[in-house]
Amino acid sequence: MKKYIQILLFGTALFVLFPFLGNDFRNGAWGREEAKAGVLADSNLVTLHGALRVEGTGLADQNGEPIRLKGMSTHGIAWFPEYINYEAFRTLRDDWKTNCVRLAMYTEEYNGYCSGGSQEELKALVKKGVDLGTELGMYVIIDWHILSDSDPNIHKEDAIAFFEEMSQYCKNHNNVIYEICNEPNGYATWDSIKRYAREVIPVIRANDPDGVILVGTPTWSQEIQMAAEDPLEYENIMYTLHFYAATHTDWLRVRLEECVQQGLPVFVSEFGLCDASGNGQNDFAQAEQWMALLETYQVSCCGWNLANKEESSSVIVAGCEKTSGWAQEDLSEGGQWLRNYYRSLDR
Repeated sequence: MKKYIQILLFGTALFVLFPFLGNDFRNGAWGREEAKAGVLADSNLVTLHGALRVEGTGLADQNGEPIRLKGMSTHGIAWFPEYINYEAFRTLRDDWKTNCVRLAMYTEEYNGYCSGGSQEELKALVKKGVDLGTELGMYVIIDWHILSDSDPNIHKEDAIAFFEEMSQYCKNHNNVIYEICNEPNGYATWDSIKRYAREVIPVIRANDPDGVILVGTPTWSQEIQMAAEDPLEYENIMYTLHFYAATHTDWLRVRLEECVQQGLPVFVSEFGLCDASGNGQNDFAQAEQWMALLETYQVSCCGWNLANKEESSSVIVAGCEKTSGWAQEDLSEGGQWLRNYYRSLDR
């Protein structure tokens, strides 16, 4: 009876005080603080696996055990900043069963980092994404997303300054990967990409000596055979391959398999289920063949893209205003496929 009275009194007091409690309590922020203070051990993969390193053709954790990163890339953060939030990343971690998020920061496109966008705001968004991923025990890729600028040397000085600041900010993080040029294309050659990389990589290494660095390859990160023939001379380097299932089929899978068999460390930092434009019909049959190959060689990958843009490659349906906790009907056809695929894998 005494215990019952104590519970009754506590409940009554809570009811009386509830209107006077801060918004943080009423909105559930206590739950978030609890999550920040100690994410469940089986969810905090960074605590479990620690800093990653390149070993052979893939990644290994702090214990030398192979680890495969599987995650989602944002769309351009200048256009879709609302998805850089705690609950969105937690949805990707807990519901989608991913362990990695890629922060895509365009350099040249409208409001890009080098074309009129607010550099301070974009850097703040990247840092916010890093911090949220760290809170949630996820790995985070900082993506210098060149595209229409073709050759990364066009904005090399901006890239050097950006990665100097980011690597300084992230030097004590063990969950950050640096992607120094998204998709070199057009007239960008492997020689020009290497010249760029040889100036950017030492800047990162000065602050973060062991951080994993991803280097794009020519022709929208498809010519990985050039890197296999003439790799960079640094450790903890991986080379990116990008594919879109409705465009890139057997011929690119053969290239990936040959390069991995030659010992090239490859990371598929962007892939889609539709055609290379980011639109058109999804080709799930080709996507299944790609996923089987990536699993065979334990190639890490990030799907494109976390946004509600009206295009096939966006995983959220156009018009959906939810920025986390998406139900099945909130997801596009491709989004549903990707979520189901990731959930089918062991973490």
